Amino acid sequence: MFTGLVSDVGTIIAAEGDRAALRKFRIETSYDSASIELGASISCGGICLTAIDRGQTGNRHWFEAHAAAETLSRTLTPHWDVGRRINLERSLRVGDELGGHLVTGHVDGVAELVRREDITDGSGPWGATAKFIVRPPHDLMRYIAVKGSVCLDGTSLTVNEVEGDWFSVLLIPHTLAVTTWGERKTGDRLHIEVDMLARYAERLADAKANGY
Repeated sequence: MFTGLVSDVGTIIAAEGDRAALRKFRIETSYDSASIELGASISCGGICLTAIDRGQTGNRHWFEAHAAAETLSRTLTPHWDVGRRINLERSLRVGDELGGHLVTGHVDGVAELVRREDITDGSGPWGATAKFIVRPPHDLMRYIAVKGSVCLDGTSLTVNEVEGDWFSVLLIPHTLAVTTWGERKTGDRLHIEVDMLARYAERLADAKANGY
């Protein structure tokens, strides 16, 4: 379980394996590799992956994770190559501050970044801000609500607008600076996980309608 509050941006320094069956990634991180337990869950670009190895080469810390067939078929991991930067988050511990929203790391699909609108360019005292127009897969649009939460590439964000087949989010200078969002541009694809509360609400409504 995660909160969607990115705590590091990692870089893929090795990628190998079959892009349809099983891939292994080595991800450089600022996390102390000694603190990463084998079997620990780490959100990588919004995907919950399991740490299968970790270590340190010089002053560079890293961990490794597998992406299996199901993950490869539903996410952008077949296209992750050396040099790609991804948002990282360690799993939530009991007692941690819940500053975002509850995120499972089970990606629902891949959304398209339709347009980026830079509202401020960063020349002012507080930095840049930007609005992003996002088009999710059609069957996920019903879970998106104004002022609701959505997780995009592992980042917990608040929905500002909902219109037709798209929604918008606004990113503040801090988020643009400490995540991969500062690099995002029109045409990029994003991992999307909808709010689990919306899913449960839909399921309860369906169950009631069917007499359960």
